[in-house]
Amino acid sequence: MKQNYINGAWVDGATAVANINPSDTSDVIGHYAQADAQQATLAIAAAAAAAPGWALSNIQMRADALDKIGSEIIARKEELGTLLSREEGKTRAEGIGEAGRAGAIFKYFAQECLRLRGDKLASVRPNLDVEITREPVGVVGVIAPWNFPIAIPAWKIAPALAYGNCVLFKPAELVPGSAWALAEIISRAGLPAGVFNLVMGRGGVVGQAFLNDRRVNAISFTGSVETGAKVAQAAIGRMAKVQIEMGGKNPLVILNDADLATAVHCAVQGSFFSTGQRCTASSRLIVEKGIYPAFVAAVREKLAALTIGDALAADTDIGPVVDAGQLEQDLSYIQIGRDEGATLAFGGERLVRASNGFYLRPALFTDCSNDMRISREEIFGPVASVIPADNYEHALAMANDSEFGLSSGICTGSLKHATHFKRAAQAGMVMVNVPTAGVDYHVPFGGSKGSSYGAREQGGYAAEFFTTVKTAYCGV
Repeated sequence: MKQNYINGAWVDGATAVANINPSDTSDVIGHYAQADAQQATLAIAAAAAAAPGWALSNIQMRADALDKIGSEIIARKEELGTLLSREEGKTRAEGIGEAGRAGAIFKYFAQECLRLRGDKLASVRPNLDVEITREPVGVVGVIAPWNFPIAIPAWKIAPALAYGNCVLFKPAELVPGSAWALAEIISRAGLPAGVFNLVMGRGGVVGQAFLNDRRVNAISFTGSVETGAKVAQAAIGRMAKVQIEMGGKNPLVILNDADLATAVHCAVQGSFFSTGQRCTASSRLIVEKGIYPAFVAAVREKLAALTIGDALAADTDIGPVVDAGQLEQDLSYIQIGRDEGATLAFGGERLVRASNGFYLRPALFTDCSNDMRISREEIFGPVASVIPADNYEHALAMANDSEFGLSSGICTGSLKHATHFKRAAQAGMVMVNVPTAGVDYHVPFGGSKGSSYGAREQGGYAAEFFTTVKTAYCGV
């Protein structure tokens, strides 16, 4: 059994769960510890005890530790990426790419340790100096999702450690393998006991313990809208700092002047790759009427050429859905789309493969309206709605007509429309002639409206969440 890592030691959990391969449900990847509330409390106590010393630790030591972690992840990215794909279901190429990104994130924040800036200002009063510095928040609870099981933990854990915080890491229950492998690498980086803790277990037990305990100074959460709202309420209720990334119903606008090949690539890659299980997936394809028939025909042709199969097979383009529950949700929404009157123009059926897995052919709905449930609610699967638009202004209005605002894209040859869309799109990230899914690790990630709450993640902007500002006066 793979154990939890608490206060510098590997410890058994109260129970254990099997980690099942969604490409082949007969393949048990391993058994992973599940903490109970008592063990979660022990981890919190360890982090709280280590926090004062780690906050004052040498920045070169932090940088060396994070760089060591990043270097090992990159050196082992094929192994780690294969494990990731085996337990989550994205293709091996995508898994290896994600592992490499996680390594790059740690190496980026290794250097950020050395770049923590402050200010020194003149006071309006005589004989006073004013210094503004950034200090760590303290103990940070990291609650990560299953769809990016090594990259998202990396972009939370790395800045937390870089800025002098102690970490309590609760991974998603579906993907303990990647979390454990990452924690094992971190455990050998030379961090003092209690600075980093892996606490695998149920959200209602481990996550709730993080939310309830006042020794946990901040919570960084990525997950569903429903759970995110509960996390926000609990954290704010006891005045803990909170950062939440939730859902998306991201639009990709296709104008008549778009390059058709570019538009099809952006739509298919952004909507369906990683089995559509990305919060940045473009699940609303808003298409101007002049290009609508050619676009739909070309997307159908592209989808028909894709191979849906075992995530580890070399010829697979799209792997399985992550588990039976997600597959059931996807199929339910496909039926909802039919019932609403949308045309299922391609796919949408469960597939049978040599191994027993959760395989689903990507679903493309046409003749959709922006007020259908399939156009408004996050499905989190390989399902996209094509919505006709009269012109650019109509398309922009529909793109912005959503409770979400994570990523928004446009395909156009018009500099005028591209420039206007970048300003007018109500989203935290805007893409022009590139897929809505896919961002660099050194720039901020986050959305507006119901997609995000709190400070941005990634890049230098991560300091806004993982540090607090102190103003100090000194008489001279």
